[in-house]
Amino acid sequence: MVANQELLAELNQLVARLYHEGKYKMALQIARYAVLQTKEICGNKHPDYAESLNNLAKLYDSLGEHEKAEPLYLEALQVSGEAQVDDHSEFAAFLNTISLIHDSFGADEEEDLPGETSLELPREAQDDDYPGNAESLANITELSDFLAEYLKAEPLCTQALKQRKEELGEDHPDYAESLSNIALLYALIGAYEKAVPFCTQALQIRKEMLGTEHPEYIKSLTRLAGLYSSMRTYDKAEPLYLEALLVTKKVMGEDHPDYAHSLNDLAGLYYAMEEYEKAEPLYKEALELTRRVISLNNPEYIRTLNDLAGLYYAMEEYEKAEPLYKEALELTRKIIGQNNPEYIRSLSNLAGLYYSMQAYEKAEPLYLEALQVTKKVRGEDHPDYAHSLNDIAGLYYSMQAYEKAEPYYLEALQVTKKVRGEDHPDYVTSLNCLAGLYYAMEAYEKAEPLYLEALRKQEHTQEE
Repeated sequence: MVANQELLAELNQLVARLYHEGKYKMALQIARYAVLQTKEICGNKHPDYAESLNNLAKLYDSLGEHEKAEPLYLEALQVSGEAQVDDHSEFAAFLNTISLIHDSFGADEEEDLPGETSLELPREAQDDDYPGNAESLANITELSDFLAEYLKAEPLCTQALKQRKEELGEDHPDYAESLSNIALLYALIGAYEKAVPFCTQALQIRKEMLGTEHPEYIKSLTRLAGLYSSMRTYDKAEPLYLEALLVTKKVMGEDHPDYAHSLNDLAGLYYAMEEYEKAEPLYKEALELTRRVISLNNPEYIRTLNDLAGLYYAMEEYEKAEPLYKEALELTRKIIGQNNPEYIRSLSNLAGLYYSMQAYEKAEPLYLEALQVTKKVRGEDHPDYAHSLNDIAGLYYSMQAYEKAEPYYLEALQVTKKVRGEDHPDYVTSLNCLAGLYYAMEAYEKAEPLYLEALRKQEHTQEE
């Protein structure tokens, strides 16, 4: 058993080394292999198995593959919950997994625009689609349902906190960590009002016990600010983000990755507030710092490029957005690869920009490539595939190439009906899009029943 544990430790060290050397694909293969080995050696109920799942999920997250990270985090949460939910002294471990999930989902809330090892890896570890575990929860709705089961038994949270308080005292930093993570638990299901007092108390404890220049205090500032930002109470979020930025600058210095993260946080707030003139210098400083400190060949640099480009897009300064989106696309292709949701996002970003510029001939090949990659990565029975179909159809509609738009709108309607159902808003949107096309084609007999069906669906929704 000791030898097996040493093997697992060596695998994890190898993953870390390969990641820092920029050998991301090999790091992923080894991390997948580590998950399989941990499951075989320790079993699928062991805390080490949950940890290996979290490690692989964090690797996917760092590469922007959030959809692959989510089911791993959630399976780890299930393992941790089953193993620890009745043991209040270990309840913090369960909540720490929730913290990781929160960071994963939060990283993907952007608005979308209209080898060197002697190890022989098993076949399943090299599969790009691994680990497609049918038992893992697959999306944020299921996550909310899963966490809600714990929140139905709120006394469990209260009892766990009470025990932590009795064991450690109300002023202990570890008690603050439990408060902070329970706040995240509430935040994940949108219960922001319940999350605020926990997060506020954690901030106060860290301020009093650790001081205002401690990294954990900075983390509390950022989390509470993020909570207020999610609630759209921007006036409360702003001073917290500002303080976090100033403290990070003082403690870490201006040449530290955490300072770049703080710049991005504050810039993102101003973006949400539509105070673009305040956001621009912060995004630009974050981009330059990320370029200098973290390097160009890193997913964080790509995300910062997209942030600044998205700002210029919102400001309708398209000529400034274009080179940034193009650089992000090329780096994504080079670093992360083409069979990846982030590559689809980059294609769609640049295509959407060209669409807004009415440079349709530049947008067309990008939308078509995004459609093909989405079909390959997501499959035909996925909402993203329907969105890609609508994107290219909308482009052809704007080009007045109606005969090209029609089959894409028809397929989008069928896919949406299949994966979303007829009562989903996306289905109504698809009905209206196809009806609008037929109206433009003066095929009124085809447009009328679609418009009427869309109207019935909308009226039915309003009655409910």
